[in-house]
Amino acid sequence: MFGLSDLAVPIIGAPMAGGPGTPALAAAVSNAGGLGFLAAGYLTAEKFADGIAAVRVATTGPIGVNLFVPQPSLADRAALDRYREELTPLAESYGTAPGRTHPDDDAWDAKIDVVADTAPEMASFTFGCPSAETLARLRKRGVLTAVTVTSLDEAGIAVRAGADVLVVQGPEAGGHRGTFDPGRRPGEEPLDALLSAVCAAHDLPVIAAGGLTSAGDVRRALDLGASAAQAGTALLLADEAGTNPVHRQALTDPQFTHTVVTCAFSGRYARGLANGFTDRYDPEAPLGYPEVNQLTGAMRRAAIAAGDPHGTNLWAGTAWRRIRGGAAADIVAALAQEVA
Repeated sequence: MFGLSDLAVPIIGAPMAGGPGTPALAAAVSNAGGLGFLAAGYLTAEKFADGIAAVRVATTGPIGVNLFVPQPSLADRAALDRYREELTPLAESYGTAPGRTHPDDDAWDAKIDVVADTAPEMASFTFGCPSAETLARLRKRGVLTAVTVTSLDEAGIAVRAGADVLVVQGPEAGGHRGTFDPGRRPGEEPLDALLSAVCAAHDLPVIAAGGLTSAGDVRRALDLGASAAQAGTALLLADEAGTNPVHRQALTDPQFTHTVVTCAFSGRYARGLANGFTDRYDPEAPLGYPEVNQLTGAMRRAAIAAGDPHGTNLWAGTAWRRIRGGAAADIVAALAQEVA
C-alpha cells in the first residue's frame, strides 16, 4: 500500500472544492513529486469519476481524493427564511434570487463506491469521520485513508475508527474548517501547538495543514512531527488552478486587508478575505450547511460573472499575502526547498 514516505517531496496539494481544485492541478502536484488531490465536493459521482480518470491520464504518480462526510444539518427554517429575505435585495441586484434549499448528502454512498472502484492511492475526509466499516472497505482496496481533524478529541475519534493518517488542520487554513460538529465554532489553537499535541498523543502519520505557504513553514511542520505538509492557499494562483478571475485578482488586491472566519456563504465556518458580503451578512448569517450554501450559490456565481469581489466567497488562509503565481511544479519546489 502507498505511504507518505513514498513521496519524493512531502508536499500535499490540498483538495479545494468549488473551482480551484482541478485534475490538472492534482496531476501537476503529483508530477512534481508530491501528492495531488481531487476534491469530490459539489460534483456528481459521475463527474468525480471522470475527474479521477483525467488525473490518471495526466500523471503516473500517486493521487488522492477528498470527500465531504455528511452531517445532520443545523438549519432552522425560520432562520433560513429570515436570511433569504436579507439576501434578496443583493441577489436581485445581480439579476438572480436566493436559491432553493433541500437535503443533500453530496452523493456520499455513490462517491464511496467510486473511490472503492477506482482505488486512488489515498482518500481523505472532511467534516467528520467515516464509519470504521467504510474505512476498512477502502483499505481492503489498497486505499490509504486520512481524516481531517481540528482538535485532539477529533484525532482520537479518527484513530479509533481506523484512519491510517491524520490531517491536522489549524485555524490558519483557508476555506472550510474540518470540524466534526457543525455547530461548534472552530478552535483557535495555532497549528504548531495542535500538531505537537496530536503527534505526541498518536502514533500515526500526520499531514500538517493551515497557513503553510513557505519553505520555512514546511520545514517547521516537519520538525514538529508531520510526515508531510498540505498546501492549499499557496496553490490558489497556480497556472493549473481553477481559481476564478475575481478570486485571483482579489488575492493580490491591496483593498483586502485581512481574513475572517464566517458562515455567511455556506452555513459552515470557513476562512476567507473579508469583503462587503462578510461585513454585511456575517453578523446575521445562520448555521446550516448545505442549505445556506444553496441559498447563496446563484448570487455568488452572478457576482463572479459581474466581476464583483464583494458578492462572493474569497477563500484564503491567513498567510495569503505571501503566495505567488506560476506553474504548480515551481510552487511545490519552492515549498520543498528546505526539506533535507
